[in-house]
Amino acid sequence: MLTVFSAWLLGSDHFGGPALENGIAAEIGPIQGWGNAINRVRREFPDLGRGDFRTPALQIRQAQGHTVSDFRYQSHEVVEGKPGLPGLPSTFGESEHVSTLIVHMYDNYSSIAADLSYSIFPKYDAIVRSVNVTNKGNGTVTLERLASLSVDLPNEEYDMIEMKGDWSREGMRVRRKVDFGTQGFQSLTGYSSHLHNPFLSLVSPTTTESKGDAYGFSLVYTGSFAVDVDKGSQGLTRATLGLNPYQFSWPLKPGETFTTPECVAVFSDAGVGGMSRQFHRLFRKHLMKSKFAEAPRPVLLNSWEGLYFDINETSVYELAQRSADLGVKLFVLDDGWFGNKYPRESDNAGLGDWEANEERFPNGLSAMVDKITDLTPANSSEKLQFGLWFEPEMVNPKSALYDEHPDWAIHAGSYPRSQTRNQLVLNLALTEVQDFVIESLSKFLSTAAITYVKWDNNRAIHETPDPNLGHNYMLGLYRVFETLTTRFPDVLWEGCASGGGRFDPGILQWFPQVWTSDDTDAVERIGIQFGTSLVYPPSSMGAHISIVPNHLTDRSTPLHFRAHVAMMGGSFGLELNPADMEEEEKAQIPGIIAMAERINPTIITGDFYRLRLPEESDYPAAQFISEDGSQVVLFVFQKRATINSTWPWFRLQGLDAKAKYTIDGNQTLSGSTLMNVGIQIRFSDELDLDSKVLILEKQ
Repeated sequence: MLTVFSAWLLGSDHFGGPALENGIAAEIGPIQGWGNAINRVRREFPDLGRGDFRTPALQIRQAQGHTVSDFRYQSHEVVEGKPGLPGLPSTFGESEHVSTLIVHMYDNYSSIAADLSYSIFPKYDAIVRSVNVTNKGNGTVTLERLASLSVDLPNEEYDMIEMKGDWSREGMRVRRKVDFGTQGFQSLTGYSSHLHNPFLSLVSPTTTESKGDAYGFSLVYTGSFAVDVDKGSQGLTRATLGLNPYQFSWPLKPGETFTTPECVAVFSDAGVGGMSRQFHRLFRKHLMKSKFAEAPRPVLLNSWEGLYFDINETSVYELAQRSADLGVKLFVLDDGWFGNKYPRESDNAGLGDWEANEERFPNGLSAMVDKITDLTPANSSEKLQFGLWFEPEMVNPKSALYDEHPDWAIHAGSYPRSQTRNQLVLNLALTEVQDFVIESLSKFLSTAAITYVKWDNNRAIHETPDPNLGHNYMLGLYRVFETLTTRFPDVLWEGCASGGGRFDPGILQWFPQVWTSDDTDAVERIGIQFGTSLVYPPSSMGAHISIVPNHLTDRSTPLHFRAHVAMMGGSFGLELNPADMEEEEKAQIPGIIAMAERINPTIITGDFYRLRLPEESDYPAAQFISEDGSQVVLFVFQKRATINSTWPWFRLQGLDAKAKYTIDGNQTLSGSTLMNVGIQIRFSDELDLDSKVLILEKQ
């Protein structure tokens, strides 16, 4: 609930569970010390320089050079539905799902207006916040800091939950106490990054997965960001999420408006799991625009770990043929298929030259695609689909594109252009670069039967020539995404950035799935996928079975264990060459595919429950319930075998207590029994890594 304090300052009375009226608030009382009243109240748009010593939501350098602002409430209006944001990804919904409050603020001293937009999705206990700032004065001002959301919470104790990581260990869940002072995290990579994710949760110290208060905040943005949590001397906790001020200094001329990315805020009294499910439902129905957002995904095989760069027309076709024989529905050709002047034989050449290599594909890529899509997968009446890998935002210095347009690569004057993975970043802030990317991909998607695109990105941004390139780059990238996905709505687009380096809500606006991590080791993937599910729906996760020993960890895991972990992702597939598999394992793949296809609709649209966390238990477990409640899928894992010990019980959640459920077509139990007593699972006492999937059907 918003309120207007004295002097027309905008504040907040309550953010949490439903309330029919204001609570009983005590007067602040006599104020002593350096912090005056403005430092002791819950504010909605806190500025800098007038006595609030906590982290500000905005910092504006005025035309005269000072950084004082004084925004006061002016008026408000309510509009039906959810307005979009110019050039930015945003949630959407009609009037029956969402309404929007717009609060108009004004600084009379600088003639700057600020519109605070609050879109309320009652079904999801969600509020979506963004800010417009308009310069109505006569001189240019500079936005040095502008958070999408700032929220002040009461004088209580909180823990903060975040996702940290790095390449191949994304989504690692971290929980720590919020203490006095500032704490937070950020990305300076130019992208949302593997290192941190633009997500924050604040919870009560006693909150668990299934019980207690949990606040969640998710920034709908793909660029560098900052999250700050500030517990002030009065015990109030402030959280701000928005653009990273280290890479932001935006000149705003008279008459111009700047719009922040939006931030989704949810509240749940059903624990961290309840918060996650609210995000999952909202994102699937009101963020993802793709026709595939809630559609079952085809089982795929990606060529990367099977062939790497050792590809030609024969090897690719043979791999596609083996894939079809196993029952795979979509074959994806990964890196290595392009470049003529500088053939893509390794990662040091060819990026930017989007033309099929003539030596490897003498008959052209389209002819090979036609041959592959004429194959019929086993146990299917439909033809095999074909997908293709691109890395459109990058360029190798050894490429025809770089020879012709060296200034298209991001650089800062005469400073050296530092390479990562032998490549540079194209400047998507330039319209001509955007158009080049759009037309390069359109050429292939218009002339070949390509139904899937894996869009990769394998390095961070360095040597930016100005502090605003990052945001301008994002606006350009979003224009490219919008153009291509609108032009080719029947293509299934998957995001990738060396795995999960750009797993964020901004990507999900156009791409309904993201390659969760380059680490395909099943043991590691349990933690990665559980952590990622804190905010992102399992439907959006790409998860594959890879060969053993695993190419990154050199660990060998049983096939059924790898398969069960991968089935928890909405996009299930294989990352291997069937020719490298033992015949006994290969014979199991058709049955694994059949099970994956049976449960995939529930993985895509169902509610997800983390029953036991991998960092807390030797027996991680998760559960899905289909949208209509008719199917329940239980995943249970054993990480380490235990000799001479009783077996664990798993109590399910979210079932209909009075209904009956049949377990794997055998025993039938009531929902109340399954939730309060549970199912005891016997694992191998000899095999460290064991797993089971149980399918329950509601009677």
